[in-house]
Amino acid sequence: MHVAGHRNPTVQDHVALVEIDLTGELMIAAAAAGEDRLSSDRIDEVLDVDADRARPGPGPGGLT
Repeated sequence: MHVAGHRNPTVQDHVALVEIDLTGELMIAAAAAGEDRLSSDRIDEVLDVDADRARPGPGPGGLT
């Protein structure tokens, strides 16, 4: 039987780590909410969407 080797523990997928962190933030907010669902405004607040919109982004058509 062949067992795959372990990956180098120092290799990290930074995008995946950010997504995991954001998902965790949403889960915490959902658990603390009194409603069945988070509103779009609350999700934006948790994910700090307004701050992201203030940063310069790609130009027209998604090109930088």
